[in-house]
Amino acid sequence: MSTQDQDGRPAVRVTRDDDRGRYEGRLDGEVVTVIDFHRRGDVLAFTHTGTAPRFRGRGLAGETTRQAFEDVRAAGLAVQPVCSFTVRYVAEHPEVADLLA
Repeated sequence: MSTQDQDGRPAVRVTRDDDRGRYEGRLDGEVVTVIDFHRRGDVLAFTHTGTAPRFRGRGLAGETTRQAFEDVRAAGLAVQPVCSFTVRYVAEHPEVADLLA
């Protein structure tokens, strides 16, 4: 199993599940990281980010968050960072500042 894509990023596939209120990051079909959110209008409040213990330390949460922000941008939505991981991600990635609610 390759854990990186051609750009050197973790090879995680991220999807948004509006019914469950979360983004899911998968490796080879297995959910390895999630971002829980609550939606109010056009704002997604990211409330929790978690990675399965055996997959921690590989950058999967960061890559899942990056892709989630790309999805938010494409959908014309905004993010309210609530969980500490997302707050830290925003502080380290000024390119997403325009997406903040």
